Amino acid sequence: MAAMTIRNIDEQLETRLRRQAALHGHSMEDEARDILRATLSTEPVRGKSLVESIRSRIEPLGGVELELPAREGIREPSGLGE
Repeated sequence: MAAMTIRNIDEQLETRLRRQAALHGHSMEDEARDILRATLSTEPVRGKSLVESIRSRIEPLGGVELELPAREGIREPSGLGE
C-alpha cells in the first residue's frame, strides 16, 4: 500500500479535519483516507455536451431554422508560384 505525505495544509483546514476526525472517532489520517476514498470511489457526473445544452435551451422556444449560404464553385489557384 502506498504512503503519502501532505505538506503546507492551511491551518483552518487542519482544524476542520481534526474536528471531523474526532466526531467520527478516527485519527486525522483515517479521516483523510475516508474522505479520499468516498470522493474518488464514484465516477464524476458528466454534464451534457455543448450541442445537447444548446438544443435543450432552443427547443422549448420552437427551435431555429438557419439558412445555409449557397456553395460556390472551386476557385482557381492564385498562381503565386509563377
